Amino acid sequence: MTDPSSTPPFAESIDGLMEALSRQQYVIERGLATAVFLALRLEKPLLIEGEPGCGKTEIAKALAAASGADLIRLQCYEGLDASASLYEWDYPRQLLEIRLHERDRTTAELETEIYAERFLLRRPLLRALEGSGGVRPVLLIDELDRADEEFEGLLLEVLSDFQVTIPELGTIRAQTIPLVILTSNRTRELGDAVKRRCLYAYIGYPNAEKEVEILRRRVPHLPEQFAREIASFVQRLRSQEDLAKRPGVAETLDWAAALLALGESSLRPGPVGETLGLLLKDAHDLETYRRDRLPTLLAAP
Repeated sequence: MTDPSSTPPFAESIDGLMEALSRQQYVIERGLATAVFLALRLEKPLLIEGEPGCGKTEIAKALAAASGADLIRLQCYEGLDASASLYEWDYPRQLLEIRLHERDRTTAELETEIYAERFLLRRPLLRALEGSGGVRPVLLIDELDRADEEFEGLLLEVLSDFQVTIPELGTIRAQTIPLVILTSNRTRELGDAVKRRCLYAYIGYPNAEKEVEILRRRVPHLPEQFAREIASFVQRLRSQEDLAKRPGVAETLDWAAALLALGESSLRPGPVGETLGLLLKDAHDLETYRRDRLPTLLAAP
C-alpha cells in the first residue's frame, strides 16, 4: 500500500474531494466523485468513458492541480507500443559506449554496462511508477480506444500490479502508487481484461443547470442570464436527432468565449450564425442548421 502521507488530504471524504475539485473550477456530480474517491482509497485505476468534450481529460488535470501532484499524460494513438509508452534503450549512447570500451572490456562486461539504468529512456508509464517519492502522481492514459487492442495487453501488468518488468533489469515496482485515470470516447469497445482491472464511471452530456454552472466558472465575466441563454440553445441543438456530431461542453465553452470576444451579451441571429462553426464541427450539420434550422432554434423558449 502507498504511504498515507502521499495521499492528498481531500481524499479523506467525498465532500472534501468535491470541494477541492470545485476550487479548480471543475464541476463534478457526486456519482463521479464517489468513483474518483474510491479509486484513490482502494488504489485502483479508474476508467472513465463518455461523450467527447465532456470533461474526462479535465478531471485528471483538476486532480493533479488540486493535490499539487505531477500529471503524467500518455496520449493514445494507433500504433502506440512499448517503446513510446513504457521504456526503450538509448541505442546511440549504448553504441558509443561499446566503441569507447571495446578494447578494454570483455563482451560480458560491456553487456552489463550498456544495460545500466543510465541508458534507459523512461516513457510515461514507467515515469509514473517511479514517481518522485512525494504526492501520488496522476497518470492519465487518454483516449485508450484510439490505441490498438494489442496495446491493452501492455497495460495489464501496470494496471493490476503497478509494476513493469524490464528483462535486462528486472521488475520495477511503484513505491508510490499513482492515481491512474483512463479515458475512452467509445470509438471501439475496450477489452474485458482492462475493464476488470479498473473501477468504472461514465460522463454524459450535462443537463442545463450543470452546463450553466460550468459556463459561469470557466468563462470569466459571462453574465448569468447570457450563460443561461447559451446553455439553453446548446441543449436544444444537442437534442436534435439528425446531428452527425453533437457539441460537447468544450465546444460550449469555446462558443461562449467567442461571443464575449465579439462584444455580444445576448443571442442574436447574425453573430450566432457566424459563429455556429464553433459548435457544429461537421460540414453537413453546419450547412443544414445555419441555412434552415437556426431561426427555429433561436425562437424556442
